[in-house]
Amino acid sequence: MRKLINAVFIAIGVLMINPVVAQKFGYIDTQSIIQDLPEVKEANSNIETFKKQLQNKGQEMLKAWQTKYQNLERRQAQGEIAPKELEVEAQKLKDEENGIILFEQQSQAKIGKKSEELLSPIRDKIQQAIDSVADENGYTYIFDFSTGFVLYADQSADVSSLVKKKLGL
Repeated sequence: MRKLINAVFIAIGVLMINPVVAQKFGYIDTQSIIQDLPEVKEANSNIETFKKQLQNKGQEMLKAWQTKYQNLERRQAQGEIAPKELEVEAQKLKDEENGIILFEQQSQAKIGKKSEELLSPIRDKIQQAIDSVADENGYTYIFDFSTGFVLYADQSADVSSLVKKKLGL
């Protein structure tokens, strides 16, 4: 009876270990792949151009606001403006300043949206290549070396070259 129980435990142990042994692991360095993709360089260039356009518009708005502020200060110093009119003009400048702040916030959101719009298809393309390499080569798991979560990796498990090949790099 004791031999039968031992045999059952050994069989269960072998069955539990076998799937782990049969799994194939690989890793990839997505940062090096991203750096090599011409689409990423083009997307980053487009994002930078868009960002500069928004910055230029914001700088123009700020420069116009500063000019109005300086003119109001000059008029006040020279006594050319009544206190009530000064109050109205100061409120207009405050409203314009708030508009500039709002524009800056909206610009940041627009840049983020533009980045996502341009880079999302590229990330999807990379993921499809990773999925394809995993399927074709029987990998159960592929880890991203560039995230820093892999503490050790055998160089023979690096599938970056296979993914680059799949992407035509």
